[in-house]
Order: sequence, then C-alpha cells, then structure tokens
Amino acid sequence: MQHDLIAQARTWLAEDPDPETRDELGALIEAGDTDELAARFAGTLQFGTAGLRGELGAGPMRMNRSVVIRAAAGLAAYLKAQGQDGGLVVIGYDARYKSEDFARDTAAVMTGAGLRAAVLPRPLPTPVLAYAIRHLGAVAGVEVTASHNPPRDNGYKVYLGDGSQIVPPADGEIAAAIAAVGPLADVVRPEDGWETLGEEVLEAYLARTDAVLAPGSPRTARTVYTAMHGVGTSVLTAAFERAGFPAPVLVTEQAEPDPAFPTVAFPNPEEPGAMDLAFATARRAAPDLIVANDPDADRCAVAVPDTSVEGGWRMLRGDEVGALLAAHLVERGVSGVFAESIVSSSLLGRIAEKAGLGYEETLTGFKWIARVDGLRYGYEEALGYCVDPEGVRDKDGITAALLVVELASVLKEQGRTLLDLLDDLALAHGLHATDQLSVRVEDLTVIADAMARLREQPPTALAGLAVTSAEDLSRGTASLPPTDGLRYQLEGARVIVRPSGTEPKLKCYLEVVVPVADAASLPAARARGAELLAGIKRDLAAAAGI
Repeated sequence: MQHDLIAQARTWLAEDPDPETRDELGALIEAGDTDELAARFAGTLQFGTAGLRGELGAGPMRMNRSVVIRAAAGLAAYLKAQGQDGGLVVIGYDARYKSEDFARDTAAVMTGAGLRAAVLPRPLPTPVLAYAIRHLGAVAGVEVTASHNPPRDNGYKVYLGDGSQIVPPADGEIAAAIAAVGPLADVVRPEDGWETLGEEVLEAYLARTDAVLAPGSPRTARTVYTAMHGVGTSVLTAAFERAGFPAPVLVTEQAEPDPAFPTVAFPNPEEPGAMDLAFATARRAAPDLIVANDPDADRCAVAVPDTSVEGGWRMLRGDEVGALLAAHLVERGVSGVFAESIVSSSLLGRIAEKAGLGYEETLTGFKWIARVDGLRYGYEEALGYCVDPEGVRDKDGITAALLVVELASVLKEQGRTLLDLLDDLALAHGLHATDQLSVRVEDLTVIADAMARLREQPPTALAGLAVTSAEDLSRGTASLPPTDGLRYQLEGARVIVRPSGTEPKLKCYLEVVVPVADAASLPAARARGAELLAGIKRDLAAAAGI
C-alpha cells in the first residue's frame, strides 16, 4: 500500500509542470510523509456544478496547474463534442495565489485544442467575465476564483455560452471528459496564440452598469466601501463615478488586492469580524451606508447606521437587502419575474404577488436562478443579487451596489432610511425574520451523519412550533429537481438543511413570519422573531447532533 502510494506520487511528480508544487511533492516523498500523501492522493477533486474548488497544493486532491490543465482539456473536449470547435472561450481570474497561472494554462489548452481563447486584461470581478461571455459571443467562459474561501484555496468556475454557470447534465459530461484525459504530455499547450483582451471589455461592462439605475434618480447617498482585499475597488469606484454618486470612502487597509487577506480570518462579509474595519471607517466618516464586496466582487453586503446596536452599525441580512431591492424595483414599475432559491426568504414571493409580478423558486445557486424564464430580478440570501439579467446572468456585486445606493439616495431625499423601508415591508407583509445555523467541519462525515440522523428521525416540533411537513428534497418535488436537502414547514416558520456546495459546512436556513398589527407592534414582533429563531436553532442543533 505504502509502495503504491509513493509510486503514484512519483508518477504525478513526473508530469507536474509547476516547479513550486514539484518541490512540495518531492519533499513529501523524500520525507516519507505517507499520511499527507494519502490525503492528497485519496481521489481527485470532483468537478461539479460549482466547477472545482479546493486547497492549493500538489496532488490530485488539491488545486494546482496539473489539475487545472486536465480540467481545461476536459472542457475543451466537451465543447468540441458539442460542435463548438473553433468557438471562443473567455477566461477571467481574480487576484488569488496562482489565479493568473491557471488562467494562462486554460488559454493554452483551449488554443491547443483548436478553440479560440481570450483572457481578461487583469484580475477583475467575476461578473465582468459573466458579462463578457455574452458580449463577445463566446461558447464558454472560465473564471479562476475561490470567491470568499480562505486564502489557501482556489477554484475554477465554468459558464456556457448563455452566460450562466453549468448545471446537469453538462457538469457530469464535462467531468467524464476530464476523467478521460490521458497523460499531460499529450495535452497540447502552445506558448502563445490566444488573445489578451484590452480595457474595452471592461468599458462595455461599465457602460452597461448605468442601465440598472433610473434616469434622473437621486444620487446623493454617501458610502464607505470595502473590497475585502479583492478585485472590486477599481471597478466599483469607476461605476460610482459614471453614475454620479459621491466617491465612496475606501477602507484603505482592504482596498487593494492581496491574496493573503491579512486583516480577516475569512474574506467573507458574513463572517464575524470581517466588517470590523469597515465599521471603524464608517464611525469616522459618518456615511449613509456601508457597501462591501467579497474578493471576486460577485456578492454585495450592506450595513446601516443603527443606534440600537453596539458600535452603531448593523449588517443587513442578505434576505433584507433582497427584499429592499425588490421593493425598489417594484416602486420603479418594472415587469418580469422575481426569483430566488429555496433557502431565501419567502418575503420576495409576497412582494411579487402584491405587485402582480411572476415569482419562481429554484434550487440553491445562481446557476438555477439565472435560468428562470422572463427573469427580471433574482437573489439569494448569501449576499447574491442579479439586478440586470440581460447583462449578467449571475450574481453581480457591482450593479447590486449601484442599485442599493440609488435606493438609499431616494429614501434620503424623503428623509428616510433603509431601516424605515424594512419597517414598511414588515407592516405590509408580516415580519420575516431569518437566520442561519452554519457548522464548519474538518471531517465531512459529521455532515453526512447529521443529514442521516435528520432523515431517520425528523423533528416533530422546533421552538414549540409543530412541524407540519417534512420533505426530503433528494427525492425532488413537483417544481424542483432532486438535491441533497431537507425542508420542514412549521406553523409560522420554515427550515431548510443542506450541505454547502462550496465549503465544508452544514447549513441550516431558518425563517419565521410574525404578524404585525401596526407600527407600535414592531419591537414586540422583532423580539418574538428573535426568540423563535434562537429556539429553532437550539432544537435543530440537538436534533441533528451538531
């Protein structure tokens, strides 16, 4: 067994084109570190609907140039089998470790396979790549990013020519094509022959961002902005300038790309502590709101002044921003379909129904939301918003920021705030309070065990609320294809439990709806909502054994 492992590692080492990972793997072989080698050669990183994502390092269970070259070769073979020989593949990348190398390798493989490749001019937000696919008439796109994962991770996200991320069966067919790739020496990788795009593709994207705003709308709200050490600063500030918003006050410590993400434990605005520097900057600058992007700028977080919380600033939940943007678009008189994933707040459906607009619920992820027929607006509670589906069929943290600052400006002109509008929505539709129980694990069997336990012994009540229905979503429903998840309906509440598709986490999404009689009842309704959410969280954790 040990001999086989060393032989397997030596075979991989002989093919590895990257001196850095060759040295790393060579040192492990030399040291006879069979535990580490076993972890790296326990299988291969699985290509799924999120593409690839994993820790950087040598071996088939890590993200490295060998894995990326194989992924690119498999994607190229799939595209050619679909009759796309000679088609254009656009490649974007963020500022993480190895991102530019992985982008260049992908371009070389596509060129060698007889496709045309074009690489974005520099590290840019993921939505710029999603936009470029349709703008340039590409047959596919690749974005090298691990979004808001830890610094040691990277990833490989694949879009097809409609500008949407891949879904089944394409993911399985691409995975099979990757598995069929032979020795790396047989993958043709020329030194040149692909195009490096100029700034004109970014200019076209920026020109498109103007379309999300209402002509002549107020542009007065002042913001503090953090890029969270990612690639958002230059694009967002350019979009704000074009729109005529006041220049945002930057969180200078986090404004420039830095793959080490030195000021945050996790570069995700949702994580505890990630927004501390933004809050500190806001206390000095006294803006109307804080806007944050994640490192590849496809997500948008919003915080508002709130004297009732310590520090005077409060992060809005993704569901709150999702409802605010929906209400703003309704007020502007838009038509079309509003869509969200099943883990997001049911408030969107109520807003759409009252406005006479179409409404759809999808599986988790913008790969599903973006495919809704007639989509005008889609969002997901994890800070993802699609406000211009004709331009970007994916979440876009830049255009979402523009729209939320326009809304803040409209309200500011009325002497009101985003919190005032949230109160209006609670009065109109009931208080929709949401929360999440999220457990990060080292051992993935913890997640599998929790899901098995809940399937075998579903809870009958949570926080004193009776469970009125328990659905195993792996069997599919009348409107949803099968997915690994559980959905519980309670009297006045809803719970969904699912493993994360991109991180080693079990995620439980909780929502309670508390009726509100009048404005004076709002504080009591909020207290009741918080009490119920805490109780559901406690009882669900016990039921899942986590």
